[in-house]
Amino acid sequence: MKVLVTGASGFIGSALIGRLATTSAWEPRLALRRKLATASDYAGFAVGNLSPDNDWSEALQGCDAVVHCAARVHVMDDPEADPLAAFRQANVQGTLNLARQAAASGVSRFAFISSIKVNGEQTPTDRAFQEDDTPAPSDPYGISKHEAEQGLLQLAKETGMEVVIIRPPLVYGPGVKANFATMMKWLEKGVPLPLGAIHNLRSLVARDNLVDLIMTCLDHPAAANQVFLAGDGEDLSTTELLRRLGRALGKHARLLPVPAGVLEGGAALLGKRAVAQRLCGNLQVDISKARELLGWNPPVSVDDALQETANAYLTARQTSSRDGDS
Repeated sequence: MKVLVTGASGFIGSALIGRLATTSAWEPRLALRRKLATASDYAGFAVGNLSPDNDWSEALQGCDAVVHCAARVHVMDDPEADPLAAFRQANVQGTLNLARQAAASGVSRFAFISSIKVNGEQTPTDRAFQEDDTPAPSDPYGISKHEAEQGLLQLAKETGMEVVIIRPPLVYGPGVKANFATMMKWLEKGVPLPLGAIHNLRSLVARDNLVDLIMTCLDHPAAANQVFLAGDGEDLSTTELLRRLGRALGKHARLLPVPAGVLEGGAALLGKRAVAQRLCGNLQVDISKARELLGWNPPVSVDDALQETANAYLTARQTSSRDGDS
């Protein structure tokens, strides 16, 4: 069977391609912004940026399933004059354009990688997000993902193509960038961080665990037209995450016990309230639906995933240092 993976060169898509390569059940096809510079064992299709005008006919020919990882991603300081319109054009109109063409070409299942931002930005201390919670997206990215979900579920009713929606929280793993990579840089350099007294709980998902859930959803009969939250099954405070990530890097995390309220107040004065919310607030996801309905459990522990992430970071640093010396 053939499966088209969009965003195939991205952080999640590339790992999914690697996992698909280990099974004889699925033959991956790669949808990319531009042609690969090097040869690939699988068919690759240059489709440009995700837009309402993409022609997916060649890439979809003969496909049984689609995993849609491509998206206009969330950024802290969006340069667009109207960010919501830009997100809607790619993540809503672009996604639904692909899905309509997929249904017309005979694709039987469409897996959409959404975001926990559809649920919201924060959970109370005594309750985790669940799939049937009332959606509460608060930024343009989350709103666009929610609208795409609604459009896909309606399309499923109209066409009979099965849709599976997966909402991950922060995804980490080898090659992770952005804030997670910055944390590793600080820890590796021994920078003192005022994050030693944060008693929140946050869910993350290792990339390998997310890919395993996607693989399960590709052909599990019970996954059809369902929404699933993804996670590692173990929630960590920011303080504990930094300590365990430090151990994985072979470093002692230098964490100063600054109260969360002081951090949040200082961040508000600096216009960084959203940053403080992510560092100090709770965001927990309940993955019991995937466990009960699909029989799925995260195959990789948090500590093993952090170690793999740290090892890849250290290897890249050593390689960069050698290249710089040459």
